[in-house]
Amino acid sequence: MTAPFATAGLWMLLTLAALIIGTGLPVWALLIGTASIFAAGGWIIGAIDASVLSAISGRTLGLLEHDLLQALPLYVFVGVLLQRLTVADALFATLARLFRWTGAGTSVAAFGVGALVAPMNGSVASSSSLLARLVAPRLGNMDSAAATALISASSTIGVVVPPSLVLILLGDAMLRAHTEASNLPNYLLGSQRIINTQDVFHAALLPAACVLALWLLVAWWQGRRVRAANQPSTVSGSQWLVSLVAATATLLLLGGVFVGQVFAVEAAATGAFALVCTAVVTRSLTRAQWQAVLMDTMNLSGALLALLVGASTFSLVFRLWGTDMWITQTLQASTLPPLATAAAVLLLVALCAWVLDAFEMIFVIIPIVAPPLINRLGDAQQTAVLLLLVLQLSFLIPPMGYAVMMARTRSGLVHATLLNTLRALLPFIAVQCAVTVGVFLAPWTVHLLDAPATNVTEEAAPSAQELDQLMRDMADQGSAVDAKKATE
Repeated sequence: MTAPFATAGLWMLLTLAALIIGTGLPVWALLIGTASIFAAGGWIIGAIDASVLSAISGRTLGLLEHDLLQALPLYVFVGVLLQRLTVADALFATLARLFRWTGAGTSVAAFGVGALVAPMNGSVASSSSLLARLVAPRLGNMDSAAATALISASSTIGVVVPPSLVLILLGDAMLRAHTEASNLPNYLLGSQRIINTQDVFHAALLPAACVLALWLLVAWWQGRRVRAANQPSTVSGSQWLVSLVAATATLLLLGGVFVGQVFAVEAAATGAFALVCTAVVTRSLTRAQWQAVLMDTMNLSGALLALLVGASTFSLVFRLWGTDMWITQTLQASTLPPLATAAAVLLLVALCAWVLDAFEMIFVIIPIVAPPLINRLGDAQQTAVLLLLVLQLSFLIPPMGYAVMMARTRSGLVHATLLNTLRALLPFIAVQCAVTVGVFLAPWTVHLLDAPATNVTEEAAPSAQELDQLMRDMADQGSAVDAKKATE
């Protein structure tokens, strides 16, 4: 395919970005519409075989049969329930009471709730809604910019802390990307194996822990001596009990997923079942509220599935133009050092994540850039963690950063100027950049928790003489069997 045609996929991406920013229409509809327009144009000029487009229906059915999609409604259901139940409220009140002695109990509690519920909460949007409801009314006389920064950073914790839905979907995308990268020229798989979601969990945990620890210090520093509002001076016994049970159950589920004893889908199902039991026993939700929970779950799950179908259609047309191979070949032919090329790709990913949310990035952008990025870095786990950290970083940069936009629109706080908001976010962004650079320059940091390699005794490959003798023996055995049948 000629170069002008091969770059058509880039024009698809630019068209999609312009439509997302300019129209406000659902992204899934824009994905399908953009793909349809470029597919029709390609068919008219003879660059795309229209018969190949019939694969769209098969790809859609294949997506619906994917076991991983069982996690989508479960995580959405958990996120909706957490917004309506008092579990997160009890956790927040308990943590604020426990850490009141630090002078920043509200800020510490916000991060504590984010760290505990984010892995089971599903998405940045869900975390932002939950934290905005909990934290914003209790921030007292904290500056609006600092409050927005606190909510924004807390809502992105689920991007890097396993086993969140973002990590599960990224792990599945990285499995396919690593498989594609292993087939590229000049890529040596060697003694490695194709990574899976569990490998991504192990790789992301330590960098995520570093980010959380340093962010906690930043939150404490910014939240010192801030008088909390609407915060009870005492915590009831039931709140202590609910907090203890919720924290213990969450940590046990996270530990089970991390060591591989519990699948992430099972953890989400267990969390959902526990929340349902809590709601039934405490009679926290009326019949109308249960109906609202189920309707919200259906709406959000349908939106995610529609986004996945739209991304699958978009990626098929993108690949039919040959743009994915053109990008790979261009990066492989780059005269820059491999690390410089990888840094340029990560910068492009950051720019895309500045206007797209995590799911759109995982479904649309990452399948395109991950294989050549793995090829440049030579480490699929390092690539996965870098992509996660870059996504999280982009969500925190105003004015288009997804977490900042959600915090500004849903917290009900007085809108601070973008400059003041950026100043409040700078310490969080600096921490994120430092950890990202550390992982980029020191790949070993993502392998400290790798599962031990299985000791397998490999037999030496047989020589040509041994293979010849083996074939002769098999032929002699076959002749003996035929002779015996002939005599019977």
